[in-house]
Amino acid sequence: MKQPQVVPDKMQKYKRKALRRPLIVLRARLEDDRKSFFGYAKNISRGGMFISSVNPYDPGSRFKVEFPLPEPCRDMVACQCEVVWKRNFEPRGRHEPGMGLRFTDIPDDQADVIDAWVHSEG
Repeated sequence: MKQPQVVPDKMQKYKRKALRRPLIVLRARLEDDRKSFFGYAKNISRGGMFISSVNPYDPGSRFKVEFPLPEPCRDMVACQCEVVWKRNFEPRGRHEPGMGLRFTDIPDDQADVIDAWVHSEG
């Protein structure tokens, strides 16, 4: 089983610090200087999320991400993020390809909304 690629000296730094919650598949827009990219958010926490994609960006890549939170919040979240790990597509792989994103400048009020949604009964 192949593990996600992680920048070795940063591995400890990006250990999960917050509870996460699976999302109903949600389309997220990622925007860098060259193009817009759409992926599907599979789980989220106040610190970041997993985006399912057969073309994940490389660790260290930075860009803007926008996504709506599902009911009952329905708030739009927009912030900068950084790819901290990626998992490439493997034809017989057991794990979904994609990338782990860390939010780098999310406003506290938006992080609090995500946290409230993660902890809600929903």
